Formats: sequence, structure tokens, C-alpha cells
Amino acid sequence: MKFAAIRAQRMECNIAWMCRRLQVSRSGYYGWLKRKPSRHERDDQRLSVKIVASFRANRGVYGSPRVVDELRAEGESVGRRRVARLMREKGLCARLPRRFRKTTDSVHSRPVAPDLVRRQFLPKAPNEIWAADITYIRTWEGWLYLAVVMDLASRRVIGWAMANHLRTDLAVSALQIAVRHRRPPRGMIHHSDRGVQTGFKESSQHVLVGEKVACC
Repeated sequence: MKFAAIRAQRMECNIAWMCRRLQVSRSGYYGWLKRKPSRHERDDQRLSVKIVASFRANRGVYGSPRVVDELRAEGESVGRRRVARLMREKGLCARLPRRFRKTTDSVHSRPVAPDLVRRQFLPKAPNEIWAADITYIRTWEGWLYLAVVMDLASRRVIGWAMANHLRTDLAVSALQIAVRHRRPPRGMIHHSDRGVQTGFKESSQHVLVGEKVACC
């Protein structure tokens, strides 16, 4: 392994210096270069080609267990530890797929306000259109949900709330904070998706904003 490391870095570092640092002789290194690879080393080279091909064909999401399964399906007698070692030597690390959490449930019986924005997301002044949404954050203690309200004119977050649930009061808390902070005038539009959390009752809209707003 030391000789292989020297060969890999020979274009970047002085060979004599690397031999001294790794406590090997230069004659031993050059003798190793001239020596024909063993059968095990030749097998490693052949398997490495197949491992790289399998890894790339599966978009980099396969770890050593699944690569082993593919190689065995092709008739190769190979163990997981060997494949894992070869993958490390090639710098192949499986990329974990992003876990998805559903935050929008648009199939509900609550009233939905009409769409007053109609994809016109560039208001001329602050406090004309607010946009709201909920996202999720994975932590060591579980999932946390973040509700945010943004003023589309300034693109500033003006209200937010975080909780370990997706109940309606999470979205309401973020909206209440934004209202206390900005005191919006009559005519302001509160725009969100059609999720059950933002399907406020009309009475709640009057209480929160002081007027009827749109949640769409």
C-alpha cells in the first residue's frame, strides 16, 4: 500500500522524500514497480473496472452491498469487504437519496379562498402580497416543520414558527408574528398553497389580519 501511495503521488512529490516519510527504501519501491502484479492484484484491477461501471450506471446511489449483488449476478465470486475496499480506493461513495416529507395536503373539506395573485409575484410596494409556505428540517431528534411568511416586495421573512407537528396552529403562529411585526393595511393579500394547514376559516382571517385575505 505504501508503494502504491508513492506511485499515485509521484507527479506531485519527490519520490526520495516520500520514501523517507513512509520509511521504505527507494530500491524497494523501484523493485516493486518492475514486479509483475500478482493474480490477486490483477483480479482487483478487473473487479475495479466492473465496480466503477456498476456505480456510474446506477447514478452513484449504489453502496457496496448492492454492487456486490450485481457482481454476483454476473457470476463473480466476491465478498462485500473486498468490494468496499476497492470502492474506497477509487473514491466511490454512495449518494443517499433525499428523504421526502409531505407537507401539503390539498385534499380537504375546508374552504379555500380564491386566487387573487394569479402568478403576479412582483408587487410594487411592501405589504401588498405576503407569501406563506411550510418546509421540513431533519434533526437528530426527528422532523421539525418550519412555517414562513415572506413579503414579496422586499423578499424578507417577516414571520416564522417552528414545531414538531403540521397542525394549523403552526401556520397561524407564523402569520400572527408577521401581523404583529408589520401591521398590514386593508387590501393586503396573504398567498399560500391549498394545504389543510392554511385553509383558515373566514372568521380566522378577519381576526388575524383585520380583514379578509386570500389563501390559495
